[in-house]
Amino acid sequence: MVDVVIIDGYTDEPAGLGVPPYLDAIQRYVAGAIWYERPEWQVEYFTIDQIRENPRLLRTANKAKIVVFIAGTAVPGKYLGGTPISYEELIRYSRLIREPIKVLGGPAARFGFGVEGGRCAIPKDALKEVFDVIAYGDVEAVLLDLLREKLSVERVNNYVTLPRSSPILNEIARRGAHIVIKHPCYPERLIVEIETYRGCPKAYFGRPCSFCIERFYGKPDYRPLNGILKEIEELYRLGVRRIRLGRQPDLYAYQAIGVGETEFPKPNVEAIAKLFRGIRRVAPNLRTLHIDNVNPGTVYHWKEEARKITKIIVEYHTPGDVAAMGLESADPEVIRRNNLKVLPEEAMEAIRIINEIGARRGWNGLPHLLPGINFVYGLRGETPRTYELNLEFMKRVYNEGLMVRRINIRQVMAFPGTEMWEVGDSIIRKHKRIFHIYKERMRKEVDLPMLRRVIPQMTVLREAYTEAYNTKKRLTYARQVGSYPILIAIPMKLPLYKEMNFIIVDHGYRSVTGLPHPIPVNKLNYKLLKLIPSLGEKLVAKLMKNRPLRSIKDALRIGIPYEIAKEFSFE
Repeated sequence: MVDVVIIDGYTDEPAGLGVPPYLDAIQRYVAGAIWYERPEWQVEYFTIDQIRENPRLLRTANKAKIVVFIAGTAVPGKYLGGTPISYEELIRYSRLIREPIKVLGGPAARFGFGVEGGRCAIPKDALKEVFDVIAYGDVEAVLLDLLREKLSVERVNNYVTLPRSSPILNEIARRGAHIVIKHPCYPERLIVEIETYRGCPKAYFGRPCSFCIERFYGKPDYRPLNGILKEIEELYRLGVRRIRLGRQPDLYAYQAIGVGETEFPKPNVEAIAKLFRGIRRVAPNLRTLHIDNVNPGTVYHWKEEARKITKIIVEYHTPGDVAAMGLESADPEVIRRNNLKVLPEEAMEAIRIINEIGARRGWNGLPHLLPGINFVYGLRGETPRTYELNLEFMKRVYNEGLMVRRINIRQVMAFPGTEMWEVGDSIIRKHKRIFHIYKERMRKEVDLPMLRRVIPQMTVLREAYTEAYNTKKRLTYARQVGSYPILIAIPMKLPLYKEMNFIIVDHGYRSVTGLPHPIPVNKLNYKLLKLIPSLGEKLVAKLMKNRPLRSIKDALRIGIPYEIAKEFSFE
């Protein structure tokens, strides 16, 4: 008999990602809260994609005591591994569940339901008639209260929260780790998001960024090192081999010194060193250890400390890592009117510092640690000149010889309670045409040459998983497992969910074209062989005429350059 069913509609916040192959902390905390109060209860976990594929799973949900929906994409993007639950689906599936107590948790409950960039979020109270309990606070804390009140919905406190420093929260995190075994990507492809803290130092000064929802978590609330390590140790014991320290607004500010005295407290280098050393002690054979958010203001204002932290990360992590930086705008007027974090020159210096240490290429084919740049459009003070300034800034980054892993361009999503709620989508609608023009220019004039620099032709990207087919274009899509993995398009059909190496032969704006590595030269057709750099039509024709090639000597004898021939497989 199942007591609780968790339906994971996937989450995506500024600090926290839960779209497969990622599993966010919220889903695990829900399971942990149940097992903390009722260790004997059976908890089932389904993703929304599993429900779509097999709606009969709702029969199991209908027999439970409690069904918890987790939903909300506050910064929605394009996803390959899963499709977040839509507002209409959330209503439809919840209405199909009649007997159990229905609880809604996640960003949709706490902040409102984000539909897409450029549109205002749907206020959270819009779902009041659909759910018995909406967790306006922490869903794990609301569930604890519900259980302690013997499932009395009328007596539950919807607003209750649980400090991240609390021993209860950290025990919940450890116990909830067990839910990972039910995730469809477990164990090979699953990457688990770890929370180190939440809340922003700017909360002390009443100057939050105009659009950001991190303010609603309040002042920085740090998890103790021991609690984080015990959770990771339990995840590792259960078979998890991929971890991302992603659920925090600024990893470099973990356990920062002087919080409340300045908007950019001094980074605690020793605390971060203990964190990474501790992770490698309790989980020595992790296949992926990545980070996410880094405040460029912290890097700029504390340059030497930032250099030390970057060196620590590079020492202990795995290559292909991304320090996602919320630049948001290179327009000084937009920065001023929206209380943003850094001026353009400050952001440029932060990009330089990360490149200085992180640009070295690692064993998997990618640089160790690069910045990822976020731009947000539709903010107060935006004019057509804003678009020019943002493009000029990224051209400066490129022309200086620096690298960034990706440029994230999104339109603001306004949530109730933020300053942008009053503005809504009015600026976006006004600049709709220019937005699309400059987005295309950014992709063509910066993204494409930058990707060629970050991943040159004939780079071998190792340990990527084939994930999906594009039948129309006759492509197989593959990605490495990590932060913002590059999409590899392979122009042939390959088995799905198989780990392979790929050699890069061409570039798009946001993806690369690859072939299996070593290149199966005796098996590829004429069209695929022509994709290999330095092989023209005549050489490819000669190669095919002389197949099967038995060795590098055979390849060299017909004129194949050694730099190409050494990448061949002669099976």
